[in-house]
Amino acid sequence: MITGTANKIEAILYLKGKPLSLGEIAEYAACDRATVESGIIELIDNYAHRDGALEVVETPAGFCLQLRSDFHELVQTMIPVELGLGALRTLAAIALNSPILQSDLINVRGSGVYQHVPELVELGFVRKRRDNESRSYSLQITPKFHQYFQIEQLPEPFDRSQEERQLELDFKTEPEPEPQ
Repeated sequence: MITGTANKIEAILYLKGKPLSLGEIAEYAACDRATVESGIIELIDNYAHRDGALEVVETPAGFCLQLRSDFHELVQTMIPVELGLGALRTLAAIALNSPILQSDLINVRGSGVYQHVPELVELGFVRKRRDNESRSYSLQITPKFHQYFQIEQLPEPFDRSQEERQLELDFKTEPEPEPQ
């Protein structure tokens, strides 16, 4: 059983949803730093002995109440990924041309690719490997892309020149209309 101060600190950490310094917690809890320190130690100890999904940890930004790392995969499947429009367009370009060299992708999408690709790799949508035949990286979508976007298979890349040639052939082989 935890004390009233520890309960108050737990509520503060839960409600703020971000790391807080000892000073910030003391201000919200309306108590001194020594009381906050003992309350934090009590909370950390209490959570360490629970067999639950949450934990109280100290990060470089302060103390926070967070989900244990064992549950991070669950988070990835339950919470939708928020991609900015640029990253989403970059992902679409990779998906439609997979595999594609990063240098070719930059020619298509611009220098924003340098920011988008690491984000897409970190989210698990794109795999990045050094290409043996060039100094660039080869980028391709991963099974997570298919699973997340519920796409079984992407259409084959569209070859306009082939379709245009077929239209020309079709046009040339159509019989001329007879004069009336």
